[in-house]
Amino acid sequence: MKRLFRPVLTALCLTVIAEVSTAQNLERGDYGFLYCHMSGRGEWTAYALSRDGLNYHDIINGDSIFSPAEKALIEGGTRDAYITRKHDGSGYLMVTTDMCVRKSKIWHNYGINLLTSPDLINWESVTFDFRKGAPIFSDPESPDTYTDYSSILRVWAPQIFWNPDYQWPDRRKGGYMIYYSLWNPDAGEEYDRMYYSYADESFTTLTKPRLLFDWGYATIDADINYLESDGLYHLMIKKEGGKPGLFTSTAPTLHGPWSLPVDDDYVDFEGKKKCEGVSAFRIPGEKGWRIGYIEYSSNPKHYRICQADEYLRNFHSPVDIQGVEAPQHGSFMRITKEEYDRIEALNKTP
Repeated sequence: MKRLFRPVLTALCLTVIAEVSTAQNLERGDYGFLYCHMSGRGEWTAYALSRDGLNYHDIINGDSIFSPAEKALIEGGTRDAYITRKHDGSGYLMVTTDMCVRKSKIWHNYGINLLTSPDLINWESVTFDFRKGAPIFSDPESPDTYTDYSSILRVWAPQIFWNPDYQWPDRRKGGYMIYYSLWNPDAGEEYDRMYYSYADESFTTLTKPRLLFDWGYATIDADINYLESDGLYHLMIKKEGGKPGLFTSTAPTLHGPWSLPVDDDYVDFEGKKKCEGVSAFRIPGEKGWRIGYIEYSSNPKHYRICQADEYLRNFHSPVDIQGVEAPQHGSFMRITKEEYDRIEALNKTP
């Protein structure tokens, strides 16, 4: 039995390692960084460029890179931009919160925007208004999370993670996991919880929301990365209940189970100031991680970038981002020289 068991066990281990090591967003480029973010001056999406990941300069003065009214068809505002590459390197993807507090005067919203681009300049979008329920999703016949979607009051801070092992009903493999917080008080939800849906390779469809985890209090602004250092998925998130702040959790797979947050290792150097919008990234040549977040309870607000080790632990050395006039919730993507020059050319366009 030992002779039979050991090869089988080895094969199973190799299979698991192969699956988790390929479930990751594509990274490419070591020339610079694109910081794609909501503007602190308004609810639009702005760009800033950097060569070193810390010192940036605004593109087109921090103005919107596209018309939010054209891309966000519910409220005309694009908040919380998250950007990444298509898994095969053929283009770029973005998700934003469709929300405009300046217009609505309330902190409610009803959907998200999925955007695609061939060049980081020209973007096409599809808007999903969750209040419309089953008909907007690509799996209308599957079980519903709610009996009534129309009472949803928040669909916040979506992000993207490519999962090559996701299987569609027609047996196609591979999908983009879109994870976000959702709150539907009329359905008995007392607080925001993390959910996920899947988009196909066209990035124009979305499956019905499924619960990712529920820790018993409100959680928003999740950011997931796979770490080769320990073979786990790491999630950084804002806890709005329990002990508030920016914390981490880990899981063996994208769908969990997600551990309870580590209470003794978190972003604690801001004291009682409020922080959110976490985004972790790596600088080529560095062993550890950098983590961007907005400290929004001060006036003026501060967008910080702190450091962590190779396990996304031991947070330290926060500094303000440099060169961005109005940084807010966003994300970072490594880029090539060709991409850097193409975006920089926007500053020279009449």
